Amino acid sequence: MRSVEEQQARVSAAAVAPRPVRVAIAEAQGLMCAEEVIAERPMPAFDQAAIDGYAVRSVDVFGAEAIGDSSEAAERDAAAVTLPVLGTIEAGARTPTRLQPKLATRIQTGAPMPTLADAVLPLRWTDGGSSRVRVLRGVRPGDYVRRIGDDVQPGDLAVRAGTVVGAAQVGLLAAVGRDRVLVHPRPRLSVLAVGGELVDVTRTPGNGQVYDVDSYALAAAGRDAGAEVNRVGIVSGEPRKLREVVEGQLNRAEVVVIAGGVGGAAADEVRAALSDLGEIEVARIAMHPGSVQGFGQLGPEGVPTFLLPTNPVSALVVFEVMIRPLIRLSLGKREPMRRMVRARTLGPISSMPARKGYLRGQLMRDEQTDEYLVQVLGATGGTSSHLLATLAEANCLVVVPEEVEQIATGEIVDVAFLAQRG
Repeated sequence: MRSVEEQQARVSAAAVAPRPVRVAIAEAQGLMCAEEVIAERPMPAFDQAAIDGYAVRSVDVFGAEAIGDSSEAAERDAAAVTLPVLGTIEAGARTPTRLQPKLATRIQTGAPMPTLADAVLPLRWTDGGSSRVRVLRGVRPGDYVRRIGDDVQPGDLAVRAGTVVGAAQVGLLAAVGRDRVLVHPRPRLSVLAVGGELVDVTRTPGNGQVYDVDSYALAAAGRDAGAEVNRVGIVSGEPRKLREVVEGQLNRAEVVVIAGGVGGAAADEVRAALSDLGEIEVARIAMHPGSVQGFGQLGPEGVPTFLLPTNPVSALVVFEVMIRPLIRLSLGKREPMRRMVRARTLGPISSMPARKGYLRGQLMRDEQTDEYLVQVLGATGGTSSHLLATLAEANCLVVVPEEVEQIATGEIVDVAFLAQRG
């Protein structure tokens, strides 16, 4: 029986990131930048007002004397200053203006500063006059002015390669005039389900038939991991048809997942149908649930292909432990695994001997001690591994080492966060 870590290493070695593509910055969010974005122009590109107020020469409002001095005399001196107001400069104004000495101009946030003005007098430090303004407090040179290149200078690195593009990066790309950016695209994942007993959720199951749960659940898990998912759905187990469908997916995907392809005669038939596309090894892995699973690389490009159990919970756990990290690596993530925390158990836990357990649980936090607490859901030890309802209630997986069979209440365990719900 192979260890979980050995199987993970085999799978991870097959990770191949799709070639970088250039996309519109509006489509880049959540993807990893694949280039060093260098600013070609300063930001801001001109001296501009950082606040609504009056563009002034600081020397005309006694800025040096009034700033930082709370004495009544300084306030009276500043309050005695009044300046004529000539017009308003609005944001977006394109006509250059010049401020004459002993004058002020109303100015909006983001508007270009007039020549000779070296500060913006905030509205709250004035009486708000429209033809003449009384100054209640002075300013220093440069106050409330954003100078050319304050944020970014030409030649500065705006977005670094390897950075995940978020809202701030999209904004910065727009600010430096980039409408497209090179990114690592989402790996394409194809999900198939095989089994004569399966019907789609749009139909009513007959005697001996069940809904196709796996392809829907695994497709959702793939999207959560960051993949671009094609849910193929139910595929005929007839060898020629199965091979034809899988070969088509190998030409369009970086990862292929076939649910229901391991266990008993079904596994042999699936592997035989795909044998001329490459070899898939079905092995027992020292984990539960989902110990029996298949993995290989098919087609000329060696596309990672997985055979997963029919049981939806087992399939999802195998996806979480083996396939999700592969997708994250293909996205260029440096940390492909879920965040792990240490938590204190609220009840006893049983785990299968000689297998690493991934048990569904609810993680919570003690309001008084801030300590993580975890409660395993359902029976443990593998007796309820088929219960999908408990997986839907889980927000974590309790990871039990393979050499441990019993964990007492109050002991500390490793817990992997699942995606947050709601």
